[in-house]
Amino acid sequence: MQAPRPFWNPYVAGVFLGLVLLGSFLIVGNGLGASGAANRLGIGAAHVIAPQAVESNAYFAEYVGPGKNVLDDWLVFEVLGVILGGAIGAYSGGRMRRGITMGKRPVSPWTRLALAFVGGALMGVAARFGRGCTSGQALTGGSVLSLGSWVFMMCVFAGGYLFAPLVRRQWR
Repeated sequence: MQAPRPFWNPYVAGVFLGLVLLGSFLIVGNGLGASGAANRLGIGAAHVIAPQAVESNAYFAEYVGPGKNVLDDWLVFEVLGVILGGAIGAYSGGRMRRGITMGKRPVSPWTRLALAFVGGALMGVAARFGRGCTSGQALTGGSVLSLGSWVFMMCVFAGGYLFAPLVRRQWR
């Protein structure tokens, strides 16, 4: 395996992300997002386990039922493309390795994985409450000058600055 190349300059990466967002608007007619795909995958999994319960729920019935495929949405394909693109990028950048990235503090790999899972689940629930993930809210909503998306992002930054001192010891 080749030696890892340096990461992209964040400003250059930001310009490319903006171009991807513009391309998404022009080609697909929608912006970027990810939580909708996770939502659809969750509903699809619940439908496999308990189809009658899912079909009898008014919210879930919008996604499943006769003539409907829960995975028939552009966000599902976008997320699959992100996963594939991430794998290609990691491989081509010399950064694809087996293992768990650990911080400086000594915790077991199982603790690290459990905390990552809990954090991801909380983010997913929050994305449903917020009617979109940060990529959908900030990138897509912000680019179309949605006031709600701008307020959301200001609250995300404020919350990050307020909460950071509480977890700063984890970074050292």
